[in-house]
Amino acid sequence: MGWEIWIAIGIICMIIEIITPGFWFFSFGVGAIITGIAGRPFDDNILIQLIIFSVSTLISFLLMKRFAGFLLKKDTDNETNIYALKDKKGVVTKIILPHQKGYVKINGEEWSAVSDDPTISLTEGSLVKIQKVEGNKVIVILDKQEE
Repeated sequence: MGWEIWIAIGIICMIIEIITPGFWFFSFGVGAIITGIAGRPFDDNILIQLIIFSVSTLISFLLMKRFAGFLLKKDTDNETNIYALKDKKGVVTKIILPHQKGYVKINGEEWSAVSDDPTISLTEGSLVKIQKVEGNKVIVILDKQEE
């Protein structure tokens, strides 16, 4: 197979990659282009061309997988939705008695809340810190600045 055909296959794979997600065709395209360039002296030996194609595609795939993994790495440190309330501060709007729910205002929204320490009551106006979220309620502790 001629080197021009390998280059054409590589370009076609790159175009397909632009249309479809996943980096699969990119690796094949890179392998084909490398085969077209490195395999030019071996135009009459298809076996050597296939070996060059296989090795260069595999290396390209492994490198692309590592690069894509780095780019697409999820930032798991940033909580979202209601879990973003953790460590926020709020103000008690309805007294929180031991083993009973009260209400806390956090960022302008009112949430049902229970105390992390069931032996104390948190009075209205107390500054609290959100420890965690359980279902539709927040678990709060008295803010250290309040003491």
